[in-house]
Amino acid sequence: MEKITTDLCIIGAGSGGLSVAAGAVQMGARVVLVEGGEMGGDCLNSGCVPSKALLAAAATAQAMRHDTGFGITPVEPDIDFAAVKDHVARTIATIAPVDSQERFEGLGVRVIRDWGAFTSATTLKAGNVEITARRFVIATGSRPLVPPIPGLDSAPYLTNETIFALRERPSHLIIIGGGPIGMEMAQAHRRLGCEVTVIEGAKALARDDAEAAALVLKKLRGEGVAIMEDTPVTGVSGQAGALTVTLKDGLSISGSHLLLAVGRHVALDGLNLRAAGVEFDRKGVKVTPSLRSTTNRRVFAVGDAAGGLQFTHVAGYHAGIVVRQAVLGLPAKASTRHIPWATYTDPELAQVGPTEAEARKTHGPALTVARADLHHNDRALASGKAHGFIKVMIVKGRPVGATIVGPQAGELIGLWALAISSGLRMSAVAGMVAPYPTLGEVSKRAASAYFSPKLFDNAWLKRLVRLVQRYLP
Repeated sequence: MEKITTDLCIIGAGSGGLSVAAGAVQMGARVVLVEGGEMGGDCLNSGCVPSKALLAAAATAQAMRHDTGFGITPVEPDIDFAAVKDHVARTIATIAPVDSQERFEGLGVRVIRDWGAFTSATTLKAGNVEITARRFVIATGSRPLVPPIPGLDSAPYLTNETIFALRERPSHLIIIGGGPIGMEMAQAHRRLGCEVTVIEGAKALARDDAEAAALVLKKLRGEGVAIMEDTPVTGVSGQAGALTVTLKDGLSISGSHLLLAVGRHVALDGLNLRAAGVEFDRKGVKVTPSLRSTTNRRVFAVGDAAGGLQFTHVAGYHAGIVVRQAVLGLPAKASTRHIPWATYTDPELAQVGPTEAEARKTHGPALTVARADLHHNDRALASGKAHGFIKVMIVKGRPVGATIVGPQAGELIGLWALAISSGLRMSAVAGMVAPYPTLGEVSKRAASAYFSPKLFDNAWLKRLVRLVQRYLP
């Protein structure tokens, strides 16, 4: 058996693991990267990248059939579903070299393509290699959760790991789960010519602002997506092409394909964490604010494995926190208050910090909510997409959260993530000059809405202005 001694051993070559590896090795640390699956992890191969490629194709199809009032006659597109999947595969292939084994070996990382398991607090075995490291980083990500629904053990189903390889268009796709993944896939497949039914046991898009989520759901329903809320599933039966989902009230839905989108399970199985003295639960590794294991300071966890927000950009953010400590020996702590997220439906839905309901519960009367609607935004009007709004939650003159629903919400939310992470006041956004006409002006309008009552409904200020005007030369 080959034995390696190194500074840093990273388990998992997804976003977080690759970011730690690239940063650490280029700063001079000795790095070993262990990956038993595909380089690039879930995001590249079965998550963010393929889903956005599929959504882009679906948006093109919808644009052809949608009457926007531009004077262009809509037509029903001729959709080659297999060719759409070729576009998805090409997109993955184009990005893959950035995450490849060859690239990281070129940087100086020792890459071991095998599954790893701890044998002690300081050693990991991967295939025929034993790695002794000063520090370990668990970056194993997560996998689709398969709920304990009767019949799923024998009925065929899809997850995000398998749906992008499907080349035959489903005639009727049934989706269990009304979260972001479920809603994105529902709209994409509906626009690509599938009948789609979404079944959610509670509320669809429940973690988002209720008013913003309602606008998204209305759009999807308007496009023909059937969305059933507060409807638990009690069973699944059938075979490929002929599946039946039974609901709590005895009703049933029949379809050709079934997609599970009910959440994700942290991938810690097989690591033998107990041998390393690492405490964990079903949510992930138990870590301190510094992302260190609470029971083995040699071990860090990042991304989904750290048991918090499950987003690719969080894993990348965590990587910087870990590199600062494990490579440079400097203190660092992770925070979630400035972490944005987005659902890439049409309209898009983006959030940073608490929603309005959460902020009111936390801050009470100290909270002010500033709002601007897209039907006042000239670029949105010119584009025929003036549906949506921004809400900014403000405490003592500083934003603590923001909700945006509308076109390019995922792009627009970045300004508010910056404002919150930097502790900026609303005056900074109000003083920003945005190019005209852009959707970005909606953020400045929200800031103006915060200050308008202070300026235009202020009797003292009006008296001062009259006085100034009397004596101003």
